[in-house]
Amino acid sequence: MAWDILILNCKGLVQVREEISLPLKGAALGKLPIFNNAYLAIADGKFAAYGTMDDLPENYQATTTIDASNRFVFPSFVDSHTHLVFAASREEEFVMKIKGATYEQIAASGGGILNSAKKLQQTSEEELFERSLKRAHEIIKSGTGAVEIKSGYGLTTKDELKMLRVAKRIGKETALTVRTTFLGAHAVPKDMEKEDYIEQILQEMIPAVAGEKLADYIDVFCEQGFFTADETERIVERGKHFGLKPRIHANQLHRSGGVQVGIKTKALSVDHLENIGDEEIELLMESTVMPTALPGAAFFLGLPFPPARKMIDAGLPIAIASDYNPGSAPSGNMSLMTALACIKMKMTPEEAINAATLNTACALELEQTHGSITLGKVANVFITKPMPSVAFLPYAFGSDLIDMVILNGSIIN
Repeated sequence: MAWDILILNCKGLVQVREEISLPLKGAALGKLPIFNNAYLAIADGKFAAYGTMDDLPENYQATTTIDASNRFVFPSFVDSHTHLVFAASREEEFVMKIKGATYEQIAASGGGILNSAKKLQQTSEEELFERSLKRAHEIIKSGTGAVEIKSGYGLTTKDELKMLRVAKRIGKETALTVRTTFLGAHAVPKDMEKEDYIEQILQEMIPAVAGEKLADYIDVFCEQGFFTADETERIVERGKHFGLKPRIHANQLHRSGGVQVGIKTKALSVDHLENIGDEEIELLMESTVMPTALPGAAFFLGLPFPPARKMIDAGLPIAIASDYNPGSAPSGNMSLMTALACIKMKMTPEEAINAATLNTACALELEQTHGSITLGKVANVFITKPMPSVAFLPYAFGSDLIDMVILNGSIIN
């Protein structure tokens, strides 16, 4: 019995599951299994054994032993919605918002997504990778082990492909598990008519992305002033023809019809949901689409938060992701996202942690390998600093509570 890493004396081993019905929804979302006074063994990059300290075999051998006394061990977060690859920050727009400008006004003046596109088009692929790599290391340190990364700041075929190549490279050159999404339909370039741009997406971009095998998924910003529900359906159906599964930016600023088109096209998830009503909740109840809240964006833009309590009480699942991007959610800290979910969406700590681990894993089709401490799953965990309870993680928002990160069975820091 030789293990690579043995973590001993865990105050709590969080999210330990063997048999599980996914996604977690309704009352099940509020149940979070925890082993107290536990050990966790890792071998060959996978979870090899766990149990209480009383059950630890006497004849164990471990290359590395870690004492987690007074500390909790969590499965790494799975962040199912980010725009991690971008060229530059947009704090000048942050100041405009403080002075009263709306998201739509900033976009109409050439800011917003078009601002990011202009900066990205002027940035080489290597420089874009170096800048994005720093953000990848940042989210690893804050507890994320798997992440979705979208394109959408290129808005030309060449630059969309550049973004996706960078995202793929992050998955190869870091310990992160990366899923990539083509989001050419994020905005319309300033010098093009919308229908001409849609045709470019359909006839040029999607075939090019699929030809280079650069994306797992396709996404559209289904929103007033961007892409209509009908346009969204056309684009994602074309993506499906090339093997790209849909996920939709839905109902962020308005009741955009994004939820309905997500259900119609059998999307994996509909993300944002700041503006969602009873009609959409009822439709989601009859679907397999994962409703995904992005509380960082609602917080940063001063939007209504998704009605998580109503959704959970209706029996829906919910996932929590960061939306890490330069314009509306400049943080990829998933502990902070769980805190916002608790504070502003009235989710319990157990619900928020489940939503940010197993349900986001479901949204990225990673539930068989990520999101819980389960024998044979990828050994992605973080060990906290000493803390009194699981609820302390979202309670102490803004505090640096992570002491050690282990990804793929290797200690990162």
